[in-house]
Amino acid sequence: MTLDTVLDGTAAIFMVVGGLMSLAAGIGLVRFPDLHSRMHAATKPQVLGLLMLVLSAAIMWRSWSWVAIALLAWGLMILTAPVSAHVVGRAGYRTKHMRADLLADDELATAVDRLSRQRGVRREVKDD
Repeated sequence: MTLDTVLDGTAAIFMVVGGLMSLAAGIGLVRFPDLHSRMHAATKPQVLGLLMLVLSAAIMWRSWSWVAIALLAWGLMILTAPVSAHVVGRAGYRTKHMRADLLADDELATAVDRLSRQRGVRREVKDD
C-alpha cells in the first residue's frame, strides 16, 4: 500500500462523512418542528460537514497551500455560523416564532419582559 492510496482512502472517508453530515443538516431543516431546532440543525452538523469536505479536498490536492486556504474557508464558516444562528434565534424569539411547549425553561422571558416594560411595550405571557 502506497502513501497515495492511504491519502486517497482518507480523503474518500472524509468526503463521505462530510456529505453525511451535510445531509443530516438538510434533513434536520426539513424535519425539525420549530425554528430553534432547525437553527441547531443548520449550524452544528454543517460546520463539521464543511470541515470534512475541505480537508478531503486539501488531501486530494496534496499541497500545503491548499490546506491553508481550506482551513481559512472553514475558519470563516466557524466564525459566522454561530453569529448568524444567534441572530436568527433572537429574531425568532422576539417575533414569537417559537414553540414554548418545547422549552424546558424560558430564561429569556424575564429579561424581555423587563425591557418591554421599560420601553412601554406590553408582551403577552401565557400562564399554563
